[in-house]
Amino acid sequence: MTSTTDDQEIAAGPFAPTWESLRQFQCPEWFRDAKLAFWSHWGPQSVPMYGDWYARHLYVEGHDQYRHHWRVYGHPSQVGYKDIVPLWRAENFDPDGLMRLFVEAGAKYFVGQIMHHDNFDNFDSAHQRWNSVNVGPKRDITGLWRDAARAHGLPFGFSEHLGASFNWFGVNKGSDTAGPYAGVPYDGNDPEFADLYYRNQGYSLERGWYTDNTEFHRHWFARIKDAIDKYGPDLLYSDGGVPFGETGLRLIAHLYNTSAAHHGGVNRAVYSQKDTDPEVYAVGVLDIERGQRGDIAEHPWQTDTSVGDWFYNVRDVYKTPRHVLEMLVDIVSKNGNLLLNIPQRPDGTIDDECAHLLRRMAAWMPAHGEGLFGSRPWDVAGEGPTSAASGAFKEDAVDWTPEDFRFTRRGATLYAYQMRWPENGQAVIRALASGRAHRVTAVRLLGHADVPFQQTGEGLTITLSPLPPGDGPHGFAVTLDAPPPQ
Repeated sequence: MTSTTDDQEIAAGPFAPTWESLRQFQCPEWFRDAKLAFWSHWGPQSVPMYGDWYARHLYVEGHDQYRHHWRVYGHPSQVGYKDIVPLWRAENFDPDGLMRLFVEAGAKYFVGQIMHHDNFDNFDSAHQRWNSVNVGPKRDITGLWRDAARAHGLPFGFSEHLGASFNWFGVNKGSDTAGPYAGVPYDGNDPEFADLYYRNQGYSLERGWYTDNTEFHRHWFARIKDAIDKYGPDLLYSDGGVPFGETGLRLIAHLYNTSAAHHGGVNRAVYSQKDTDPEVYAVGVLDIERGQRGDIAEHPWQTDTSVGDWFYNVRDVYKTPRHVLEMLVDIVSKNGNLLLNIPQRPDGTIDDECAHLLRRMAAWMPAHGEGLFGSRPWDVAGEGPTSAASGAFKEDAVDWTPEDFRFTRRGATLYAYQMRWPENGQAVIRALASGRAHRVTAVRLLGHADVPFQQTGEGLTITLSPLPPGDGPHGFAVTLDAPPPQ
């Protein structure tokens, strides 16, 4: 790992690499309006089609991915991750075709992955020879994603998972403790491949998600800065909190100043990370992995999740279209965005079940997206007896009821999404009772015509037809005699 003075310089501009300066961040309107993005977790770890963290777990004796690797490829003392990498060919990768599916399903921005914890770069990296242009696909994956996103009018972002890599990959320095290969070093000990496996003897996740190795901090900065300078992202996601103290602040300042230089002095880029301390996430947008908030947030935030495992897994069980759409409505009502990973097979294609999910979302969006995209929260997120769990890694499907509603507003219209179709043909919104709200002058079922209603002291009662209109929550556009508060 080497770096130069030029690798460590940051762009001049309105942001200094300090907490005080970076807390002046103002979330750009494009992100506030967008609400939904798709994400690509894809790389050499997709090759075995056996799930996330494969590059690590193949070196964890007894793990199911270790056993799979030994049976299919060979023992990790002889055949390791370095031997998986060239098998990733991406031979059927069609970024334009995939982007078209994402846009039809409602995407308003797209996020690629410039590297995962496996230390392999999905772009033409100046600092890592193990990259998609030199090895495997022999293509600039990040550049192809960016070009496809922008051709379809989408802001383009990328995620970096390099920060945790140094400690995460320490397991490749081990060996089996039992069996025929007991004591035989894994191939991560071979100095010939230290630029993939690191010189990280003694480092592990037990020492923390982020390493204290300052040489790696400089290397991390140079790698991510190189990608920022090459691809000009509208969003950068770090898989963790802000990495490495001042080094991380310098990278955020470089991202924002680079964006400002291309947009008349105004930053349009977003930095997202996972530290829940408001003093930290004020430098960008809070990201909550596989979870969400329980209430309306003052500032925009983002949930990141996947339809199943992060990397393609033939054993996987996916979320249903209804589950995804219910999550989306609940998140948007609380001032959030949903970043949804669609795992790709190693050849670049998606499977039929993912394609079905996208088609069902595409069928729902023309009518019901009206109350989501470009919307803002109402004075309450919703009403009803049911709620989604708050916090990270809490995203199980919720057993919503017809009494559960989620609210948004856009312009002069209030939108109310009923989370499940009522068998009795009536929707009753308590928050719009005559003594608690402005007078309702019209109600329209999204995608359909105006529907009969009655506003009383008990609530707004809407009369519906017998048949539910789709895979997800159904929305009502409610016109009041005075617009919702802005």
